[in-house]
Amino acid sequence: MKSTFLLILIGAFCALTFRSDAQPVAGKNVLIVYLSRTNNTKAIAQIIQKEVGGTLVSLKLVKPYPENYKATVDQVSAENESGFLPPLKTKIDNIEKYDVVFVGFPTWGMKLPPPMKSFLKQYNLKGKTIVPFNTNAGYGVGSTFDTVKELCPNSKVLEGFTTKGGVERDGVLFVMQGEKEIQAKGEVRAWLKRIKMLK
Repeated sequence: MKSTFLLILIGAFCALTFRSDAQPVAGKNVLIVYLSRTNNTKAIAQIIQKEVGGTLVSLKLVKPYPENYKATVDQVSAENESGFLPPLKTKIDNIEKYDVVFVGFPTWGMKLPPPMKSFLKQYNLKGKTIVPFNTNAGYGVGSTFDTVKELCPNSKVLEGFTTKGGVERDGVLFVMQGEKEIQAKGEVRAWLKRIKMLK
């Protein structure tokens, strides 16, 4: 009898726990901002939007980077050295209405790309939940997630997501298709559950 009662209690607790985790972003306004050169980060941003909803925004520059990969690498390196923040063409109205802001970017030179630094410095994200996500050429996130935390000192920064994307240096561009896309969808979903962001 006691064991039956205990099982009922455990079942009730599990049901309550499941219900409380089922819609953690209910009532929250979600913004998904991403920077993508080869569209791999864009693909991850779109997967996130399908799972949690929200507004999807691509970061564009007033003066875009060169098409040539080497020229872009040199320009980004110079920007990182000087601390230059490239002006954004993208404008986000009413940033204050968003509670959760996903920020997506590739790893450039093991650092956070300057345009994403521009976004994080330009907008007031105080009190918001910031969720970073990343694609990279196989060398990992570098200092990108740490920089997001540094630039958002008054925000709650959650565990980030990262996956291997293209390797532009080697001419490998968009890879988020076929088996890789299926794998990415599963990994993103597992991550969103882990950080309690699934609707």
